[in-house]
Amino acid sequence: MERDLVLGFVNTVRHDGHGGVADDLADVGGFADWVAGCGVADAGVAVVDEALRADVVVLRRAVRALFARAVRPGPASRADVGRLMPEAEAVALLNERAARAPGVPRLEWPAEADAPRARFVVGEPELGAALARAAIDFLAGPDRARLRACTAPRCVRYFLKGHGRQEWCKPSCGNRARAARHYHRHRVSG
Repeated sequence: MERDLVLGFVNTVRHDGHGGVADDLADVGGFADWVAGCGVADAGVAVVDEALRADVVVLRRAVRALFARAVRPGPASRADVGRLMPEAEAVALLNERAARAPGVPRLEWPAEADAPRARFVVGEPELGAALARAAIDFLAGPDRARLRACTAPRCVRYFLKGHGRQEWCKPSCGNRARAARHYHRHRVSG
């Protein structure tokens, strides 16, 4: 599903478990692993190399900037604070990458038909185009209204809010947030 692809893509920036931020696309090996598991491995990926990785990382930066805009007035992910691509640049980049998907006219002329028919067919897009189109579909679709940045300490993920009181991307983040509040209350009052 497109939204799972987009959320998985932006969440390749994540909490590393030690108070920092990890990047699953930091090197070609991690990028190759992500491509193999992301569900668009056939999207024009002939060679997973540094040039493709760098291209996709720039696209991720643009999508994260637009996610930060989409969650307003709520806060952006902590990983993005101070590092967001300007929104106009992010929109232009996303549109440029989406336009890379090929479209071709296709002639269909079945044996039983008297006349041929022309149809415009969108081919399999290259990886950047597939990710950009998925991001556009998500940002322009109904799920955007449920998009949130996790507010748990050290978490940098975006998620879709499933119910009215949900504040965190997963239960472990909720536990970490409650523990931090408890620690803060008792340390301040103690």
